[in-house]
Amino acid sequence: MSDVKGKICLITGGAGGLGSEMAKLLVKNGAIVFILDMVEDKGEELVKELKAFGGKAYFEKINLTSENDWKRVIDDALSKEDRVDVLVNNAGINIRKPIEEMNIDEWNTMMSVNTGSVFLGCKYVIPVMRRQHDGVIINTSSVCGLVGHKYTPEAYTASKGAVTMLTKAVASRYAKDGIRSNSIHPSTVKTPLVEKMLSNPQWCSERLGEVPLGRLCTAEDVANSVLFLASKEASFINGAALSVDGGVTCY
Repeated sequence: MSDVKGKICLITGGAGGLGSEMAKLLVKNGAIVFILDMVEDKGEELVKELKAFGGKAYFEKINLTSENDWKRVIDDALSKEDRVDVLVNNAGINIRKPIEEMNIDEWNTMMSVNTGSVFLGCKYVIPVMRRQHDGVIINTSSVCGLVGHKYTPEAYTASKGAVTMLTKAVASRYAKDGIRSNSIHPSTVKTPLVEKMLSNPQWCSERLGEVPLGRLCTAEDVANSVLFLASKEASFINGAALSVDGGVTCY
């Protein structure tokens, strides 16, 4: 079993499908989680659920592109638990337009959320982890952060490629301070929205056809990768780009 008992974990986009699965798995394994999200009702509901099965959790409303909000959240986490052991930069958006149809404002929005939020999270958690001489940063990228993906908008791919290399840059600079930084790279995750899209035969053929294992990634698959990278068992893994894709990026 991956050992995260007592670790203080911050999860951005923590009230969403992937983030909530990460939070549940971390808490079940003994971690204390902070749910960082804009959606207050879902965040508070998740905290109640986590507490109901004996976990310890907090909700923090945050605009992930705001420096002031990041400062406040990190200060709140330190006042409540006195340290931050793990930051999971999980939040992201996808404006589903090809490059020919996207305008510069939409491009900038994608970069601000998908890359800017990761930058800010790292910026404000690194000084805390450096003082502790211990910490883990896990950034949710995508298969699109490793390869060009013909079914995915170019702006999303560019933003996730930036996350991949930002992860490696942090890993190389701050390992001396006891900080590990890794990224995870899921393929298409089976969510309620994706399940609806599977009713389209062409879409289903494209997305399932590219996965050697023959099924879609699940939220549990992604959460398991986060649990492992956050744990003591992953103590020598730094700067890695962990594919959670059933083999999509093998080709």
